[in-house]
Amino acid sequence: MVIRTRLSDMDHNCEQPLSGQLIAISEKFKVGKKAVFLHGNADPDALGSAYAIYRCFPEVTVVAVGGIDRVAKVMAMKLDLQVEGQVNLDDFDYLVAVDSSSMDQIGIDVTGRDIVAIDHHSPSGDWDRGLCCIDEARRSCAEIVFDLLRLSGATIDRNIGLALAVGMLTDSGHFRFANAAMLRSFAELMEISGLEMDEVMDLTDLDTDVSERISQLKGAQRMRFERIGDNIVAISLGSAHESSVCKALLSIGADVSFVGSQRDERFRISSRARQEMVRKGLHLGILLDEVGGETSNSGGGHAGAAGLTGVGDVEAVLNMCMKRTMDFFRDIQGRRPSSGRDP
Repeated sequence: MVIRTRLSDMDHNCEQPLSGQLIAISEKFKVGKKAVFLHGNADPDALGSAYAIYRCFPEVTVVAVGGIDRVAKVMAMKLDLQVEGQVNLDDFDYLVAVDSSSMDQIGIDVTGRDIVAIDHHSPSGDWDRGLCCIDEARRSCAEIVFDLLRLSGATIDRNIGLALAVGMLTDSGHFRFANAAMLRSFAELMEISGLEMDEVMDLTDLDTDVSERISQLKGAQRMRFERIGDNIVAISLGSAHESSVCKALLSIGADVSFVGSQRDERFRISSRARQEMVRKGLHLGILLDEVGGETSNSGGGHAGAAGLTGVGDVEAVLNMCMKRTMDFFRDIQGRRPSSGRDP
């Protein structure tokens, strides 16, 4: 059972079909041992979603095969959450994937396993055979989990509220990319859990550490860019903090950025785009999914932020990403209205 419609538009009446699907997930979560898997270098949205499930349902183990990022580590310490790096899948009755669009993102082959997926990215098709809730209209996975908890009748205390609120805040770029549905969910979550805004902000306002700043500088140093009209796409190689380097490249002038790293035969690419590009029709999740399909790898994500992981030459894949973005730039150039003047 797959949900790919706008859960943000749903009536929270349990008689509605989408509510019924979330209740089906809730009922499943009430029994059996389950491992909740996070994507590689898991962010606060993934960790917060997993923590809420861990707190509200029995026999839950949280697993991050690819580790968690710096803010998520601070969250895990504050919430006293143990995150496992490896587990034996046979120890669990079924598996859960949160905030992950594919098996490659969780870093483990779960083919043939009973799996539940909760996500808000462009779907890759990996979860089509399981019970899953995929809502691309949501800005964060935490919003879907919040709906799940409300429909299950779970008690949402301050720590659960904090975990979900931080997920919503960070995945919306501190509300810069929020929509009305997310803001309503965030306000309701604060009210239910008794949170204050400064508590949420304090957990996310961390100083950039020196290793991340060095990665940003090296990324700028290794950058290559192309321009069509006023639009610029930049690619770069790094060894860590790919998403942070992507944001840095946008801050110094790129409209779209791709940053990749190579680890032996495997690679990882992060990408970011200005919202102006998204409004003009760019969808990085679809672009990287298509590049992943061409290279037998797995990519996906949001319109303005996406990732690609797999096996191959990262420079060659970065060049593919640049070419597709330049094709998009040419397309929007061609759509511009004529000035009426002779060239």
